[in-house]
Amino acid sequence: MASRAPLDLRVNTLKSNRDKVLRALAHLHAKPTPWSATGLRIELSADARNPGIQAEEDFIKGAIEVQDEGSQLAASFTAAKPGEQVIDLCAGAGGKTLALAALMQGKGRLIATDRDKRQLAPIHERLSRAGVHNADVRTPKGEADPLADIRASADLVVIDAPCTGTGTWRRNPDAKWRMRPGALEIRLRDQAEVLERAVPLVKPGGRIAYITCSVLAEENGEQVRAFVERHPEFTVQPPEQTASVLWDKAEAFAEAALQSPEGWLMTPRRTGTDGFFVSVLKKTG
Repeated sequence: MASRAPLDLRVNTLKSNRDKVLRALAHLHAKPTPWSATGLRIELSADARNPGIQAEEDFIKGAIEVQDEGSQLAASFTAAKPGEQVIDLCAGAGGKTLALAALMQGKGRLIATDRDKRQLAPIHERLSRAGVHNADVRTPKGEADPLADIRASADLVVIDAPCTGTGTWRRNPDAKWRMRPGALEIRLRDQAEVLERAVPLVKPGGRIAYITCSVLAEENGEQVRAFVERHPEFTVQPPEQTASVLWDKAEAFAEAALQSPEGWLMTPRRTGTDGFFVSVLKKTG
């Protein structure tokens, strides 16, 4: 957590491919990321300035987005597929929404919403730039539920849960000093609440992908275990099955990341990513 984080990019496969972008960004010494099939990495020395990615033609045209490789993998582990109905329940500025849209190849129904409508402000421009046409952004209005029309029909509900952000401290080193007493307890309540909101949205055989950018057990495995105790109709998909989307890299990833019965934990030391936890829960009844 004390070392400089690299600048990771995700290639938007709706508009380009990694080989093509690699050639375009050769002047920045971009290289493929170790795990993500759509990731690029620009290593930065401790005192180096961030390159002006927003001025690059590929960024302007929506072919790349700034996204840590761990976040890219978290989106991939949801296994969103073309033709599915996918709900991004904590969409925020839309980073994972864009990654989900690419996984869906522009086919199916993608719904993005967030309890805090201010967080959604950048998402419209980002979706437009990325060439995403199957996304429906639902901004909360008053006390009305923006998902009131959806009951037990979602193939996948993605929860990029509100958390302490301990997994991103290498990018935001001052955050550790700004974390107030009681912050963890507040986040634990937020996480349990958003998990409960997801339950009635998922159809039988559908799944919930629970994601945090935290390395704390309370927000990760313990939260998942408590959820399954409350909802025995959900079972955790085996982590090795989740990582199978990495194909030939799955075995190496399993040796690098931390695996538990509840899911995967990525860390800067073990996987070279920000700290991310991913658990996929399938509704069996």
